Amino acid sequence: MKTTARMFKALSDETRLRILCLLLEGELCVCDIMAVLQLPQSTVSRHLAYLKNAGWVDDRRCGVWMYYSLLNNGNVLQEKLLDALRESLPLTKAAVTDRAKLDEFSRHKSCA
Repeated sequence: MKTTARMFKALSDETRLRILCLLLEGELCVCDIMAVLQLPQSTVSRHLAYLKNAGWVDDRRCGVWMYYSLLNNGNVLQEKLLDALRESLPLTKAAVTDRAKLDEFSRHKSCA
């Protein structure tokens, strides 16, 4: 039950929901998320660590950069929640704005 509570707590923050929404389309570097959300690295990293500890994301290091992606850990409840998030989150105003910012940032990307 603690794992389930932790999973739901991770979804209770707008910034973490915005990060999850960005990750719905694939792996992203921390610098991508920082640019879109216009937040400092420490804040983004803290939210990503929370999502990782709750079982929502996985990470990998490539040189000095950390890349994050959604974690498929076989948890049936999490998969159903992720399906619901896939259907609803991208339709929000914040998600549309974030996607546009990510597209713009990707065209002028200076990290990697």
